[in-house]
Amino acid sequence: MASSIEQSAFFQQRIAKGALVVKDPPKFDLESYIANYAGHTRMDRLHHIGSHSPYLALDAYRLAIAEAKKGKNVNLYLQLAEELGIIAPQDPAALTDTTWAEKKAQETQREQDRLEHELKSYKNNLIKESIRMGNEDLGHFFYDIGDYSNSHKSYMKMRESCTSNKHLADMTLRLVYVSVAQKSWLAVQSNLAKVDAAQLKGEDKSKLEPIVSACTGLAHMCIGNFKEAATNFLGTLPAFLTAEPAAGITWQKEVISGNDVAVYGGLCALASMDRSELQAKMLGNSEFRNFLELEPHIRQAINLFCNSKYSACLDVLEGYRSDYLLDVYLSKVLSTIYGRIRTKSIVQYFIPFSCVTLDEMSSKFPVSGNVTIEEELEHMINDKTLEARIDLVDRLLISPPTNPRHDVHADALKMAETYDHTLRLRLTRLNMQAAGMEIKAEKGSNEKMGVGESLRGLGSKMGFS
Repeated sequence: MASSIEQSAFFQQRIAKGALVVKDPPKFDLESYIANYAGHTRMDRLHHIGSHSPYLALDAYRLAIAEAKKGKNVNLYLQLAEELGIIAPQDPAALTDTTWAEKKAQETQREQDRLEHELKSYKNNLIKESIRMGNEDLGHFFYDIGDYSNSHKSYMKMRESCTSNKHLADMTLRLVYVSVAQKSWLAVQSNLAKVDAAQLKGEDKSKLEPIVSACTGLAHMCIGNFKEAATNFLGTLPAFLTAEPAAGITWQKEVISGNDVAVYGGLCALASMDRSELQAKMLGNSEFRNFLELEPHIRQAINLFCNSKYSACLDVLEGYRSDYLLDVYLSKVLSTIYGRIRTKSIVQYFIPFSCVTLDEMSSKFPVSGNVTIEEELEHMINDKTLEARIDLVDRLLISPPTNPRHDVHADALKMAETYDHTLRLRLTRLNMQAAGMEIKAEKGSNEKMGVGESLRGLGSKMGFS
């Protein structure tokens, strides 16, 4: 079945465009996986899985279409039905329910007219709280129908009517929520910084901290700042798993789940931290352990890396490549993350050796595609990532020879130059004090010397004419 779906016009067109198509079946069960999510992200993930995996396309599209008919986003429903019609024209779910679409479009138009009329009457009455809630309701409505631009504008208009720090924080969280749906990560970071800077106190502040950490990590990961992403994910408190809704949003269901925090945090840490940091900040982090328990294979991969079992670590990660390529956020940066982990593994593996055969390197780190291990190592050497030379005659990777005596002499010379520079600075200061160039606090003193005279005095003392 998967092979026939892969041959459909939809996937053939994607392959022709060079778009991602995941041909291998993933390890996860679709229904169990998608049960972790709700709202927009549930639809977004189902659509991503259906449009990228021939193996899960039918199930994902059927679930997505059923979910879309529960909501108000008519355009999304029509798009899903159209795409499924290209993949499997005979599937009952592929038949567009035009009656439902027309009826829902009319209902949403009436609801929009009503909300806009109510907001207009609130503005005429000049009641701030009613105006704020009217803009909020309109923002919710636009979000539900998939009009994220107008939703963002409606939430922004709430600012003028906010009368407390709590109102401002809730409004900013809503802007974060819309920006995540738009995948506008710079806007997400900007608004999260405003939430973090909001003058909230006590329980209100502590409740938002895990949400801010997790969403900041997500934004950093999606723009390629893996070190910052790992730091934020590792700083996410376990309270995130049971956090109450903030600004009316259940963040661990509607944006990023606890499993996502474990996977994203573990992969970003592997890509950006060395072994000592991984041991201290990841495995030694008792609070993050609550997340790692949700994804044991991530903990296993980190343990293997810290124990210098690099090829085993890469094998574990490779086994989950299909799963991660079907993740709506991770798929765009996965090749970069995996590439960095592989590069770090090769560098760390080679450190104890003076030379290693290329055949040994190839067996420890198998390559995929048309690239050979020699080409990969050459690229790393040219990038200054790996300090080594390649002997193609004897097929060896050789560590460059070091001269310990030269290193000791260089360090001693550098230390002497630093000491000499420090002494000259101190002598200069003493001569300046002796020439009376220091600024004194006493007022009206006649003993102060002019700057020009001081400089001449200093010059004569140091032997200059």
